[in-house]
Amino acid sequence: MSGDDARSIAEKLTYLSGFGNEHSSEAIPGALPVGRNSPQRAPLGLYAEQLSGTAFTEPRAHNRRSWLYRIRPSAVHPPFARTDNGTLRTAPFNQTVPDPNRLRWDPLPEPAPGTDFLAGLWTLGGNGDVTQRTGMAVHLYHANASMERVFGNSDGELLIVPERGGLLLRTEFGLLHAEPGHVALIPRGVRFRVDLLDGTARGYVCENYGAPFRLPDLGPIGANGLANPRDFMAPVAAYEDVEGPVEVVNKFCGNLWAATYGHSPLDVVAWHGNHVPYVYDLRRFNVIGSISYDHPDPSIFTVLTSPSDTPGLAGIDFVVFAPRWLVGEDTFRPPYFHRNVMSEYMGLIEGAYDAKAEGFVPGGGSLHNMMSAHGPDLETFDKASAAELKPQKVDDGLAFMFETRWPVRLTPQAVRAEHLQQRYDDVWQGLKRHFRPLP
Repeated sequence: MSGDDARSIAEKLTYLSGFGNEHSSEAIPGALPVGRNSPQRAPLGLYAEQLSGTAFTEPRAHNRRSWLYRIRPSAVHPPFARTDNGTLRTAPFNQTVPDPNRLRWDPLPEPAPGTDFLAGLWTLGGNGDVTQRTGMAVHLYHANASMERVFGNSDGELLIVPERGGLLLRTEFGLLHAEPGHVALIPRGVRFRVDLLDGTARGYVCENYGAPFRLPDLGPIGANGLANPRDFMAPVAAYEDVEGPVEVVNKFCGNLWAATYGHSPLDVVAWHGNHVPYVYDLRRFNVIGSISYDHPDPSIFTVLTSPSDTPGLAGIDFVVFAPRWLVGEDTFRPPYFHRNVMSEYMGLIEGAYDAKAEGFVPGGGSLHNMMSAHGPDLETFDKASAAELKPQKVDDGLAFMFETRWPVRLTPQAVRAEHLQQRYDDVWQGLKRHFRPLP
């Protein structure tokens, strides 16, 4: 399908609203059974199948599962065989020594012709162990071809952050449209295909091996604020009734496995449940900040969190630095200098980031592992220290952060990458001594 045709479809999509809701959708009226999940004979000659994203016995509030009513059950497939992993890597990341240095990369170079989303995934690093369902990975992607194959990830869910080029995501549950400034969440095990809307695409992916992303608790903030649940959009049912060879690739325990089906696995005619893909517009994030003094911790900008076994200590926080007003009195307004027990990978979707005046560009990224000292560069410090403290609108950039409780260990390809900046430390070397003891 051409990019123009895909965009025409993408721009006409309708959605179901709400994060974590028990949604239901049917592409053909009467396809969903009434009053039970698995009737003796499902409507329209379909097969009933449950897709579980959590253990059956997890608490109801955290349980993720959906019932799918499909033309053929997922069990109808030939054996899978190992295929090449390309530049995709998975935890445990143990081929390099953990690096305490501040690191920054330019955007990925342009991909070779015919590179689709899956082939264009390039792993920077991560932590944990996928076989133990702990940790995460940071990937980037670059692509110049739409996918003809279908991909599913048994290892974790994928949070896709487009930076250049729109995407049409064709999932088992229906279609999602994601542009730069949006994020798309593909749950563990959900199969999908990516069409490019603009000929090329580039962006970031956080692969979450641990507990599924959820909205963070609001605590003293109260009932409202940050990412509003109703702004997360789930697809309506749309199915492919396609006979003929379709390559299906499955990521399992870090390796890619492929099988050629005799039909499309995107054949779900109806579904209901809460283990579903979403798309979310980051510009709808309701930013909470200080209206008196001091700069709030960046955790106040958390969109989604994957909790760990320690309350308040996330396996992953996904944080966005969205347009906002700065009004703090007698306050250094950019992010302050700090060292953090969490590890931070930061990317830039558009514009400029208010703590880095140069070198940090859309499509690039920086890594500050735990306790690595970082903060604004010299130009930002000098400008903010002398600025008139009138209300200031920060609306010329959209940055984000994957923050994790464990160090991010790099892949060899990230260590050797030509687009790794060699003099990142220099941005802080000009910060001068201003100390003047009292007489």
